Amino acid sequence: MLNLAMNAPKKSNSVCVSEAYDADLHASNLTGWQQEYDQTSRGVFYGRIVELPFDGLQVFCEHTSQALQQKCVVWPNSVWLGIPLAGQEESRINGLTIKGNTIMCRPGSCDFQLSTPQDYDLYGLVVDRLKLIKMASIHGVDLNWKELTEYGRLGVPDKTLEEVRFVLARLLSMKNKTTPPRLQQDIVMMALLEVLKEETPQPAKTQSYYHRKKVVDCARQFLDHHLDEPVTVTQLCEVTNVSRRTLQYSFESILGISPIQYLRISRLNGVRRSLVQAEKGQSVSDIAAQWGFWHLSQFAKDYKQLFGETPSKTLTGLSG
Repeated sequence: MLNLAMNAPKKSNSVCVSEAYDADLHASNLTGWQQEYDQTSRGVFYGRIVELPFDGLQVFCEHTSQALQQKCVVWPNSVWLGIPLAGQEESRINGLTIKGNTIMCRPGSCDFQLSTPQDYDLYGLVVDRLKLIKMASIHGVDLNWKELTEYGRLGVPDKTLEEVRFVLARLLSMKNKTTPPRLQQDIVMMALLEVLKEETPQPAKTQSYYHRKKVVDCARQFLDHHLDEPVTVTQLCEVTNVSRRTLQYSFESILGISPIQYLRISRLNGVRRSLVQAEKGQSVSDIAAQWGFWHLSQFAKDYKQLFGETPSKTLTGLSG
């Protein structure tokens, strides 16, 4: 469970850029969010965030080089829109597929999960709820809070998305130094209202989705409470009260990976977090054992294959 003690970003008159070579360190670079990222594809990670915060409004573009399972919570009393850049591979929010003409939307202080592919780029808009209501009222836009807070994904016309992406790209450009902040903020709010004026809800269409999502949520909750144990697929079948086949299908359709892959990857990412946060005197073998890895040579091979570096390299300091 992520910590909800978050605040909205503070106003800034300039674009801020942060880079990281570890998925979880990258996740912590986004101002005002609580996030935990698990890397699921093989290789060295690189993440970049270009961010422009205003009072009660946050605009950013996030790039991640590796596929990820993300747990996210945005700052309270806000609404977040996630707009993938054009030409991206499909991603998922809470197991719902995001394609070229759909975007993501979640309220603040509400846990959600993203599954994102390699080389993924996403625009993010977070706005204070009262600020959005005021602007919508001024410009005569009716907001449907049920659509904005419940479904997770929204359909938006291609032309509208193309125009909004163009505006956000110009706004976050490092060359954008002459536009007054007040005008910048107004441009963002008008683009946001244009999206919300055109959106249509895209909820899950089948009851089977809700069952599959419940199975995965139950399994992940069990894993969160047994981090230091080598949990098996059999245990997950017993906990979720489904067959191995149903468990397999649920994980693959909601997260895009099998239960066995998820178990292995989540534990390897757990080791990596422990290595990054290790106290003086802790060894790789001790930390690996805490996460249920007893065959150290196989563990080291799997770790390097996933993260592109040895466990000892992570322990002594991240690359980059």
